[in-house]
Amino acid sequence: MTTRSRTDGSPLDPPLPFDMTPRADQAARDEQLQRLVASTADVKNARRTAALQSAFGENRDALRTLAGKIKRHTLDHLDVYLERFIDRAEAAGAKVHFAKDAPQVGAICLAIAKANGSKLCVKSKSMVTEETHLTDALQAVGIETIETDLGEFIVQLDDDAPSHIVTPMIHKDRKSVARAFVRELGTGYTEDPLALTMIARQHMRKKFRRADLGISGANFIVADTGSLVLCTNEGNGGLSVSAPRVHIAVVGIEKIIPRTEDLNVFLKLLARSSTGQPQTVYTHMITGPRREHEHDGPEQLHIVLVDNGRTEILREPTRDLLRCIRCGACLNACPVFRKVGGGHAYGAVYSGPIGAAITPLFKGLHNYPDLPKASSLCGACHEVCPVDIDLPLHLIQLRKEMETRKTLPLGERWVYRVWAAVLASPTAYRAACRLSRVVLRGIAGATAGGDRYDDRRWILRMVGWIGGWTTHRDLPTPPSASFRDWWDARRKEDGS
Repeated sequence: MTTRSRTDGSPLDPPLPFDMTPRADQAARDEQLQRLVASTADVKNARRTAALQSAFGENRDALRTLAGKIKRHTLDHLDVYLERFIDRAEAAGAKVHFAKDAPQVGAICLAIAKANGSKLCVKSKSMVTEETHLTDALQAVGIETIETDLGEFIVQLDDDAPSHIVTPMIHKDRKSVARAFVRELGTGYTEDPLALTMIARQHMRKKFRRADLGISGANFIVADTGSLVLCTNEGNGGLSVSAPRVHIAVVGIEKIIPRTEDLNVFLKLLARSSTGQPQTVYTHMITGPRREHEHDGPEQLHIVLVDNGRTEILREPTRDLLRCIRCGACLNACPVFRKVGGGHAYGAVYSGPIGAAITPLFKGLHNYPDLPKASSLCGACHEVCPVDIDLPLHLIQLRKEMETRKTLPLGERWVYRVWAAVLASPTAYRAACRLSRVVLRGIAGATAGGDRYDDRRWILRMVGWIGGWTTHRDLPTPPSASFRDWWDARRKEDGS
């Protein structure tokens, strides 16, 4: 199996335990990367807000509450709905397989490919195949595997990995795409987006005509019909699942919903939450392989239902995390995701707030101790989540578990214990605020101007274990008078 690396040379599957700091520091110093990620995230977040407000107004919260309840009900009865899905899918002619982990996903897909003599695979965008390293497994045995989503294709040419759940090349610009096409496809240099798209289209069309294996994920699977639902914005998705003789759909077990009627709720939310569109350009519902009277479609449809740690997350404290529909809204809204330059700093397939919550559960909290702390707990991720996952709560629970397991260094644990004790005591909290005000303002030095309620100073550099606060930004000090001082003064002025 090949080991891929980012375009800056850092490994995509880093040694464990993973230290997020070097990647985050490097990304924070890259001004171009900061602009690319921040501008794209800002645009998508603004479009999401406008699209939901325009379509649903004040009912948008009720809709996401309904979506969350549907997913919660399904996860509470997952065994029932999976059995129903398998029965209906097999009745429609599909063959259903179950994979407990990533090696089994590879083994099942390789066995199917070998049985059919497959040589060329065209692949639609799928996070679960990234999670299970399926492309690497296929290529390792000589099966040419092409990512056909434009962003994924560009990332693959650079031997890179997606930096966003929905926008895989959020960290690249048109110049890097042009260079990749010249280097890998032998084309002339152009930065024109339309010309670049046509180059990719012509290259992929040849692959689609020759492909004998198609692989996809699925956004949803419907229990009462045994159908796969695939939502895409490019025609590659339809070609990947219908042109080759064999179609393999690799799907996480959490993607199931009970009925076709429920699908309406999620389709209203998915594209609006992700890109601000009313719907994705293409929505495919695939039920079984091609029938005798049909002119296109695969001769075989294989559905691989993937666990890979999901049944562990299914336990009650973490079950709600499996509601996620992979829309990427929490990534776009997260200030930490933007500051660390996208998903690569997280050292795993899933990034942003959802990645910070599920990666330690998938791969071990001891292996990813930085991720639960990679959040300001501002609540933006919960606010934008279309299925109402309280991500800050889960991140706090992981931090608490780190304390219980003594995963954190002893000094850091004592800092948090003292901090918790101070926050629990009003007297101690007021004393600590006064002390911090004096100390921080003393470090910052004197400054002219302002009044006692608006005279903040700036610390350009701290040292020791708190030096991280000023590595990439200045630290504002508290004003010389606190809010309580201001409030008491106003009350005296009012005579109350």
